[in-house]
Amino acid sequence: MASATGDTQRANSSLVTVPRVIVATTALLTFISFWRAAAIVLNDLASSAYYAGGESEGFIGKSAPWFILAVMVFSYCVRAIYMESCSMFVRGGVYRTVKEALGGTLAKVSVSALMFDYVLTGPISGVAAGQYLAGLINEFLAYGHSTLVLRPGATAAFFAVLVTLYFWWENIKGIPESSHKALRIMQLTTVMVVVLIAWCLYTVFVRHPQLPPAPWPSNIRLNRNSLGWLTGSQWVKMFPLIAVFVGLGHSVLAMSGEESLAQVYREIEHPKMLNLKKAGLVIFVYSLLFTSLVSIFAVMIIPDAIRQYYLENLIGGLAMSLEGPFVLRLAFHAFVVVVGTLILAGAVNTAIVGSNGVLNRVSEDHVLSDWFRQPHRRFGTSYRIINLIVAFQMITIIVSRGDVTYLADLYAFGVIWSFAMNGASVLVLRFTQPGRREYRVPLNLKIGNWDVPVGIALITLVLFSIAVVNLFTKPKATEAGLVFSCILFGVFSVSEKLSRRGGGEEADVDRFNVAPQSELTPETVGARPGNILVPVSNYHALYHLSAVLDRVHTERRDVVVLHVRLLRRAASGQTDFEADQLFGSVEQYLFTKTLALAEHRGKPIRLAVVAANDMWDGILRAGANLQSSTIVLGRSSKMTVAEQARDFGMAWEQLPDPRPPFNLEIFAAGGQRDFFLLGPHAPNLTMNEVNLVHHLWLRLSDLVRPEELHHHDVVHFALDEMRQAIGNGREQDIADRLREHLAKNKSGKRPS
Repeated sequence: MASATGDTQRANSSLVTVPRVIVATTALLTFISFWRAAAIVLNDLASSAYYAGGESEGFIGKSAPWFILAVMVFSYCVRAIYMESCSMFVRGGVYRTVKEALGGTLAKVSVSALMFDYVLTGPISGVAAGQYLAGLINEFLAYGHSTLVLRPGATAAFFAVLVTLYFWWENIKGIPESSHKALRIMQLTTVMVVVLIAWCLYTVFVRHPQLPPAPWPSNIRLNRNSLGWLTGSQWVKMFPLIAVFVGLGHSVLAMSGEESLAQVYREIEHPKMLNLKKAGLVIFVYSLLFTSLVSIFAVMIIPDAIRQYYLENLIGGLAMSLEGPFVLRLAFHAFVVVVGTLILAGAVNTAIVGSNGVLNRVSEDHVLSDWFRQPHRRFGTSYRIINLIVAFQMITIIVSRGDVTYLADLYAFGVIWSFAMNGASVLVLRFTQPGRREYRVPLNLKIGNWDVPVGIALITLVLFSIAVVNLFTKPKATEAGLVFSCILFGVFSVSEKLSRRGGGEEADVDRFNVAPQSELTPETVGARPGNILVPVSNYHALYHLSAVLDRVHTERRDVVVLHVRLLRRAASGQTDFEADQLFGSVEQYLFTKTLALAEHRGKPIRLAVVAANDMWDGILRAGANLQSSTIVLGRSSKMTVAEQARDFGMAWEQLPDPRPPFNLEIFAAGGQRDFFLLGPHAPNLTMNEVNLVHHLWLRLSDLVRPEELHHHDVVHFALDEMRQAIGNGREQDIADRLREHLAKNKSGKRPS
């Protein structure tokens, strides 16, 4: 957290005091259970089940399900590397950790490959969802004997564009991700998976189909499409193991989404590593059953003659090939598509959120210019980074023309190389930082004074072997991936040099004395208890701070201006930060603007910065630590004042006991103010309510004699009656009547 004071006015003093900035290095985090963490990862990982099996079979034939199964088993090994990296990579993101292990050049290469993975996640998920929708609509059209047939590719591309634009706007506005929503989607997905597996087992019991052919080199169907530049090479014939790695390379899509585990590590509740292991086990079992069984059942149940038409719509084809009435199969197909659309559309959003998080971290490490992090004038988000990401995704969708196979080729490049670089980083850090770890990848040998990480070495060797084979078997992906990575690497290199060269102070930006502190307290900030807390995030919208400064007497109450650095999801589990990670040029300019407002009015302020993964929770925790009495917000551009106050109040309810009461003030740009009380408090009764209570007291006081009745007894009795009615199952009836009452009151109010 950062605190700065402008006690000495530069206009009236020849001695310039540099404002002091206190950076609280411990983040104020909101934690989630391992179930919700697993749901967030599975929303990304489970999306690959909708296209991985079909794409793999299109390249290597009917033995593809066994390679999907092998990849899903191997994914547990890859996940173990991510678990160790979570416990080891305390400070920094992808760039800093890989730089520490492999150097700055390879760090930029690693981030470039990771960004290729993230950027492709959105298009392939959106296009796959569009393919499923097109297949379902065509099934309904055929059932209705219509001659109209949608073109799957064009329909898929159009749908992907719409979904991408929708989530672009949501991210520009800054709508946060919801772990609760992710959990609900996975609960719905679980219902679909259970029904699908049970129905497939029944179909297998009725038809007795054969299992897919064993994954021997002789059963792997390799052609020009699957071998790429290795077509005609004698190496494949001389070394059959190469054919196995070719099969694994074309099946590695099933592992996409593993990096999401590192993204949610920071948010997992205590004990973190134990809950991370639980989440990893849930993810492994779920994805193993879902992704692997879908591929196996598809080969067993869908007839060979028609399965080729369903490779980009595999679960849809499986639903239509089950044993049972056509209408029932069509209804289940619709259910599959609805669930798939939710998962795949969520993966589109995850791609934008993840890319934004990675590029923000790169910008914080001064590899990407801070210009990219400049806030949106209205919403305060890093819109330039979001625009750049979505522009890449839109170009990719248009170029692909809705071809999932083309996108899968490209996507596999980023997936496998990001895994390989992470494995190499953890392997190198085992030797350069040999200290004790909370978790270590199994299979470690002790040879003298050397601790040899055999497990990590083998996993990394397999990853690099698949990655190298993919370079030669996926020509289009190799060319596109290298071009993208080289362009991004060039942008990083040039931007880093410009950032280093332009590291001097700008003429219109104040200098600050940065002093890190572990926690935010009134003593570290220099504010008295009962202070006014004013959160700011966008230097284009400081009107609420101006309103506070215009009316407050700072000799009586201190004003603390708070900036919450919202932690976007990126592959870093850090909870403690260096001061320069939280206080960059964007924060420096923001503080310059706030100090200018205070100095113009001749009033001192304290400035504070803290990191949090939830905006409201971060503000409230900071207010509790500072013993603030009042929190002043600017009016949200995304919701009404009532919605903003309600969300803030719900966040207050989630604070640990004892929850301190706060006065909440919300200012509009025109100066209008809305006032709320957070916590239990006496209601603000109008004369209508007072007269109603008094009228009821007059009517009932004689009826209950000789008992003495007071006005508060009437209120207590009425509230207790409502509570009992809700407890007796009449909650919906009470809610309907209350809604009718509110609408009646609203319609009866005169405009102010």
